[in-house]
Amino acid sequence: MNLAAVDLNLLTAFEALLEERNVTRAGRRIGLAQPSMSSALTRLRALFGDELFIRTAAGMQPTARALALARPIGEALAQIRATLAPDTDFEPATARRRLTIAVTDYGDLVVVPALVALLRQEAPGIDLVVRPIADAAASLATLERGDVDALIGGHLPGSPRIVRRTLFEEDFVCLRDKGHAAPLTPDDYVRLPHVLFSSAGGDGSPGVVDAILAAEGRRRRVAVTLAHVVAVPFAVAGTDLVATMARRVAGRLAAIAGVTLMPLPYDTPPFAIDLLHSRRAASDPALAWFLAAIERVGRAL
Repeated sequence: MNLAAVDLNLLTAFEALLEERNVTRAGRRIGLAQPSMSSALTRLRALFGDELFIRTAAGMQPTARALALARPIGEALAQIRATLAPDTDFEPATARRRLTIAVTDYGDLVVVPALVALLRQEAPGIDLVVRPIADAAASLATLERGDVDALIGGHLPGSPRIVRRTLFEEDFVCLRDKGHAAPLTPDDYVRLPHVLFSSAGGDGSPGVVDAILAAEGRRRRVAVTLAHVVAVPFAVAGTDLVATMARRVAGRLAAIAGVTLMPLPYDTPPFAIDLLHSRRAASDPALAWFLAAIERVGRAL
């Protein structure tokens, strides 16, 4: 392809269509009238030899080709914007800014305290708003709209418009009352009653363990289901219950609740705790610094 013959403004039209899924709104976003935006879509289709966006009752839905193009085009535009952006230094020690993140229960307990400590030390003028992730898909939509600056947690859905960075990996442990200190065997695990945290978007759900048990033709009994992860170790304390939790959450709560940690008697794969953010960080020095700060916190955990 002869790059000199390509109108690079078509790439911004592609990006707007991918994010808005509506020709009129996409045109408004980049300053084009509806007929001009329709013309840009026609030219995009000719450029890439694909329909790219198909009109449906739910809006303009991207084709597989459009989804495959989303990341490289987004990254290319981000690099161009960063290159052309004014060279503005960001000084965290004196900066004034309000930033908003949404986190799972796991992120609230494990990542946020360390992030707050870092901000108070290095950027005390930055105000942080933390929202809960009750519905992961809905929270992803708020990130795509720019209502929040980042999402933090495990098992979060992805999007071609969003950047995902893995902060660290987590695994599972078991919790029991301190009066039951003997290591659990696989037979113990299915014989004993369990307490389970179950909340939409919550981390540490041991569904992977249930799949392993099912493959062996076994099943555990969930005697208690709780809506808040912080309540789980306190339900275990003083009872015969066993709980399966993410290691870092369990470690923070075990001493307070009076429970003990022990290995899970099944091999389970670790899961990632991720940071999700939009591509606009490339042209926003304050947001770029903030995201890098979150990554520093993750590496220290």
